[in-house]
Amino acid sequence: MEKASHRRIAGLLGVLGALLALMLAGAGPAAAHATLESTDPHQNAVVAAAPQAVTLTFSESVSLSDDSVRVLDPAGKAVDTGNPGHADGKANTARVGLNSGLANGTYTVAWRAVSEDSHPIGGAFTFSIGAPSDTSVSATALQGAKADGLVAALYGTGRTVAYAAFALLAGVAAFILICWPDGAARRRMQRLLMTGWTALLASTVAVLMLRGPYERGSGIGKAFDLSLVRATLDERIGTALAARLLLLAAGGVFLSLLVGQLGQPARPAARTGGDGDSGTETAEAAEEAELRELEQRAAERPQREARLGLGVAGLVLSIALAATWVGADHASVGIQVWLSLPLGMLHLIAMALWLGGLAALLVGLREGVGAQVVDRFSKIAFGSVAVLVATGVYQSWRGLGSWGALTGTEYGRLLLVKTGCVVVMLGVAWVSRSWLARLRSAPAEAAEVERAEVPEPVGVAAHSEDPVRQAQLARQQAARESAGRERGLTPTRAGLRRSVLVEALVAVAVLVVTTMLTNSPPGRVASEVKAGAAAPAAGSSAGAAGAPAPQTEPGRTLELKLPYDTKGRTPNAKGTATVTLNPARTGSNEVHLALDGADGQPVNVPEVQLAFTLPDRDLGPLPVALTPDGTGRWNGTAQLPLAGTWVVSVQIRSSDIDQTTPTQQLKIG
Repeated sequence: MEKASHRRIAGLLGVLGALLALMLAGAGPAAAHATLESTDPHQNAVVAAAPQAVTLTFSESVSLSDDSVRVLDPAGKAVDTGNPGHADGKANTARVGLNSGLANGTYTVAWRAVSEDSHPIGGAFTFSIGAPSDTSVSATALQGAKADGLVAALYGTGRTVAYAAFALLAGVAAFILICWPDGAARRRMQRLLMTGWTALLASTVAVLMLRGPYERGSGIGKAFDLSLVRATLDERIGTALAARLLLLAAGGVFLSLLVGQLGQPARPAARTGGDGDSGTETAEAAEEAELRELEQRAAERPQREARLGLGVAGLVLSIALAATWVGADHASVGIQVWLSLPLGMLHLIAMALWLGGLAALLVGLREGVGAQVVDRFSKIAFGSVAVLVATGVYQSWRGLGSWGALTGTEYGRLLLVKTGCVVVMLGVAWVSRSWLARLRSAPAEAAEVERAEVPEPVGVAAHSEDPVRQAQLARQQAARESAGRERGLTPTRAGLRRSVLVEALVAVAVLVVTTMLTNSPPGRVASEVKAGAAAPAAGSSAGAAGAPAPQTEPGRTLELKLPYDTKGRTPNAKGTATVTLNPARTGSNEVHLALDGADGQPVNVPEVQLAFTLPDRDLGPLPVALTPDGTGRWNGTAQLPLAGTWVVSVQIRSSDIDQTTPTQQLKIG
């Protein structure tokens, strides 16, 4: 029987290892969020004849919907044939055909897609046929496809439930294997395991079904559209979800082995006795004690081996499940993918050990576990918190990119909320440790709990005439009746359980915020253009809160000065960006960009991008193709098709990790 169980565990390990290797093999480096690299026709280009199609090329693979690319004529009428696809089968492109007989004028291309890290991206640009012209494009026509409200809510809920279920499944299994092997035989612990497994299975299926409607902005009815499900399976996130379902099948085998092997009571060591004379009584007693110890070790050996095998299998399964998240999210793209992938998995596993272990501890305290079990979990929780802090700091640096993104982006603000919740959890955990210290220092109380949990032998309980013993039994019976199902909860244990319960409730908030973080673009790459329109960057005199945007007369040159500071240590990290528009009116504008350091001298930077956005009409960002014109100087042409309050943004990168995007408003009459 033992050999058969060992073979099953070994087989489970082999399957898990193969699945993990297969899944991680496809996680290659990419850029954090796809970016538009080129277009055909080129942005702001003037072509002599109408093109047959518009083609966009991105920095990484993108998924498309029926209205991912729309082309609007100067009157705002759609002139594309619809149903864009990938050009020549290349996953990093999008192409849509155009109607024949297009008139001269300026055309606006609005696009929206889903990048490889599962986040939507979008933008717009213009090109002209024959010659530029004025254009009138409605704001609603330029709005990208947005997720249905119900679909978005259900999709977000499914992702949150999946995180919680993984924490419950992995954390409870680890608690049983490391802290409380006898818990495998308890009904409540078994229910926790099955709840985690079932919830993770159901939430994974739900996310898989909802992903298509979520990307394409369609209603809940499309969740059962098999064509959308098939399209989702072709994406990176679909592959990860399918792998998770396969791993859950292996997880079911693991749970059956866990309960089957550890849920059986250990065989008691055989006890022998003899009727030797008093002269040999001491020697025989010593031999008998040694024999009992050897027999006890032999009886416990199968369980120790089973725990070791199940522990290795559980670790591999947890790593593989964690990879289904990090392999299709922020960790799989961007900088240092080789490091962010393993640290992301380590972060999730540490989270599961802590949060799932809290749920198991709540049940364990209800079942009357001793201080030794609580102390073991306390050490595991401490190590998990240390890992969470270390990996969390790295993830924060990688996702933010700058201190300004901490408060200037949604990602940064959510990160602050999550940090606050974790700090609260640490405070409550400190209170829990103080309750644990009281439990350790109260042996009499612990002994009373153990006596309350062990039923009195019938002969003693029923026939004892000792009044002291009868009074003690009466007190125990009264305690059991008053506590009901909470048997064994002395004041110290009750305080510890309340503290752990509060810690678990805060953990739920952490999981919710974590889900929101994974759905938000990282601060390092998040566009600050719209944020600048709502709350312009500090230090910009014209864009300061309450200051009106500079307004120019048509045909006049406009000069904007945007102070910048990337917080780097290089000489080009701080200075002023000067943007000059001529003639500063609707239509085609000649643009000059100058970067001067803090000493007023021209400086070069590794990367600079200039774009214009019209927030009131949801138009843009409209990037400007810049041509170098000496040190710290660039020229280009901007097409501003509508009048209104525009936002100019200059993205400046002074080193590999130091970047900022100053913005300022200007009014085009």
